[in-house]
Amino acid sequence: MFQTEYEFELPKGFVDASGTVHKKGVMRLATAADEILPMRDPRVQQNPSYLTLILLSRVIVKLGDLKTITNKVCENLFTSDLAYLQDFYQRINMAEIPTYPTVCPKCGHEYEAPMDFLGK
Repeated sequence: MFQTEYEFELPKGFVDASGTVHKKGVMRLATAADEILPMRDPRVQQNPSYLTLILLSRVIVKLGDLKTITNKVCENLFTSDLAYLQDFYQRINMAEIPTYPTVCPKCGHEYEAPMDFLGK
């Protein structure tokens, strides 16, 4: 079965208004809409760094006992937790680079070549 949600544990944890620390959570794979729709948000247009906060609030489906994950929750994360979540997002969304079967025209060796959509 294809995995679309991944558990994580924050290094420090989000501290809510009552002082409760929320460390364990779940992040889902991002969709195209998750990356495109926040670009319309005026906060992102004024400050492109805000994209990260909106994007994370869309893909984090659980964090401790919180009912919802909002932009405000992400704004109040400790910087080490924000860095952790940015890295985690990259790892789960970029984990598998698509490949296609190919054959070397010189030696006939068959192998899986990575698909390079970005031309890097």
